[in-house]
Amino acid sequence: MEKEEFGKNEGFRQPQYKGFTTQSLYLTMRDGVKIALEVVLPKNLPPTAKIPALLMQTRYWRFRDMRFPFRRFEPNVEFLRVFTSYGYSLVLVDVRGTGASFGVWPYPWSRDEIMDGGEVVDWTVAQPWSNGKVGAIGISYLGATAEFLSVPNHPAVKAVIPRFSQFDVYADIAFPSGIFNEWFVKRWANIDHLLDENNAKELLTETNRLIDEVKASLSGVRLPKTFSIQARAVKLGRYLVKGVKPVDSDKDRRQLREAVKGHVANGSVYELAQGYNYRDDKRKIAAKDLTIDNLSVFSFEKDIERSSVAIYAWGSWLDAGIADAVIRRFLTFNNPQRAVIGPWNHGGLYHASPYLPAETPTDPSLLSQWQECIRFCDHYLKESDDSAMRQKVLIYYTLGEEKWKSTNVWPPLGTTTQRWYLAANNSLSQHRPQTDSGADTYTVDFEATTGKTNRWHTQLGFIVVYQNRAQEDRRLLTYTSPPLEKDTEITGHPIVTLYVTSTANDGAFFVYLEDVDETGRVTYITEGQLRAIHRKISKDPPPYNQLVPYHSFKKKDSMPLIPSELAELTFGLLPTSVLIRKGHCIRIAIAGHDKDTFTRIPAEETPVITVARDKAHASFIALPVVQTD
Repeated sequence: MEKEEFGKNEGFRQPQYKGFTTQSLYLTMRDGVKIALEVVLPKNLPPTAKIPALLMQTRYWRFRDMRFPFRRFEPNVEFLRVFTSYGYSLVLVDVRGTGASFGVWPYPWSRDEIMDGGEVVDWTVAQPWSNGKVGAIGISYLGATAEFLSVPNHPAVKAVIPRFSQFDVYADIAFPSGIFNEWFVKRWANIDHLLDENNAKELLTETNRLIDEVKASLSGVRLPKTFSIQARAVKLGRYLVKGVKPVDSDKDRRQLREAVKGHVANGSVYELAQGYNYRDDKRKIAAKDLTIDNLSVFSFEKDIERSSVAIYAWGSWLDAGIADAVIRRFLTFNNPQRAVIGPWNHGGLYHASPYLPAETPTDPSLLSQWQECIRFCDHYLKESDDSAMRQKVLIYYTLGEEKWKSTNVWPPLGTTTQRWYLAANNSLSQHRPQTDSGADTYTVDFEATTGKTNRWHTQLGFIVVYQNRAQEDRRLLTYTSPPLEKDTEITGHPIVTLYVTSTANDGAFFVYLEDVDETGRVTYITEGQLRAIHRKISKDPPPYNQLVPYHSFKKKDSMPLIPSELAELTFGLLPTSVLIRKGHCIRIAIAGHDKDTFTRIPAEETPVITVARDKAHASFIALPVVQTD
């Protein structure tokens, strides 16, 4: 690993243009469905100029219809200003069945939606301002559509930048380790429904309610100024935003009303999720039998690799399973790749290091992040000679140390495994137990929570703040090490092995990795979870390269617990990079529920679990430790 001056962009070229123009139009697809586009060009672009295009395909309104004279407050304006200033056109797309587009959105990233992207590229490269090269960029849903643009293998598509997007929908967000992420999926579905109704007032009311919930949960915490600006913008939006912007020719909004009327047939992700439990469960949707894997990027590996499209993937250690998504993609795809994992919320607007005050400015700034993306696009879409953009590299941020580093391989060179065993008196020890007996009993506390500003809630774009966990840990079964004798860097996937019995035939097991300082303050680092029925470690090849034990989450591998019978649970925690300082202690905390995020398992019974820690059944956590200077 090497120290990295990430996001500095010193000597980066100066902008060429000032301001931009927009044009809205309908583009008719192969089946007659009309898709709404917003074409954004640099202002005063010379008639003979040829520039590349970046596609942004969204299901969240490509552009808002703002009341006059507030159109300059469209949330994307600053992003568009920066990218067009460097000589890029932007083609913003309402994916079919959303925004001002016609058609039906049956489920996320349908095959029709992916094919539409290829046809939009056909239209784009035929424009007089096009240099014949196209890229794609986006966050979250838009990040996935950016990556999916490589699937049609259109020769004009050269680079994609998926920021904070899932690689495996089942594992990264919907059912982490088999446990339904009920909070997020339900609220995502509700927001989608309001968008599809073109109901701006109710949409912004709901968003404002979620922001107020965040603020209430962080009472007394100083928040970034940008969060206050975001909250004020949402409040004002109720009076300024009329809905999605119609295309320019739709003066009487008749076409918009017709398109929105058709959206009533759109699918609800929450209702669709009710039909899934196992990874291989199928539901008939839009006349197709689909598993959740049919929606996931990894399932299109052959198409994406065949495209040879360059990928610049972005993620955060503290955003759902997105860091894991970045690593799995880095280890699996043979495309040219550049990747970064930082200390952010979902989207990179806020700093999320649990070791720094919540108001800490994001690192690097959002502008610097965009300039990093522009450098990447310059290399692949403008043929600039930037050797750094050609290298396969993963740039990552170490929490606690608060420094950027880079590596060409993962795990980084110098990584070793350090075992900490569960021991008597709620301690951790590096010595394997030598006694024939030893166990701890825990009655699951269904009031336990990681809060409403955790890594899963940030998927709606809000701030990530983990406050002192000392009081919450009293609800959990904890094991704490002696004070460390030296600084210890943990970078990679911790893996836990627990030998347990339970009074129930199923359960959700959560394990949190934490840092306890000299004052007793407890800092959240990362977590892992596993639904007990999915505990079998599969011998089948996994669908992508990964560095943790492979649980298939398939029905054939389901193994209900037998009450009072010992079972082994071995599973990976979400990856991290953190420096725990000398004198601090490592803690693992075990829970059976996270009430503000996940569904309750079992639904009614309150299990009592027993964790063994004897010579024959030595429960432990294996930490990936990097040798430090």
